[in-house]
Amino acid sequence: MRFSGTVGFATSVQTSPGVWQDTITERSYFGDVIRNARRLETPPLVPPTENSNVSLENSFSIVADAEAFENYLSMRYVKWQGHYWRISNVEVRRPRLILTIGGMWDGNTA
Repeated sequence: MRFSGTVGFATSVQTSPGVWQDTITERSYFGDVIRNARRLETPPLVPPTENSNVSLENSFSIVADAEAFENYLSMRYVKWQGHYWRISNVEVRRPRLILTIGGMWDGNTA
């Protein structure tokens, strides 16, 4: 399966003395979906609930440019199928990066 989507990069910016905030920029990438899986996570609540959190365990192999290789530590999310997903792991395999996603991203977006 082919992948085409955006990746969010976070850069910390000082907004006032001692206060830092992430600024998000997005870049478009393409590649392949090399793993397509989902997992339901039941939160440990008392009393127990019926609602589970959906978490993906998908992996994307993207064709990376120089900026992606220089800033892979700043990668925060992937926009895929209309939703923002948190990047949980980045593996460097030149000329590609393997991005593994987890739960939904609930932070800032570009």
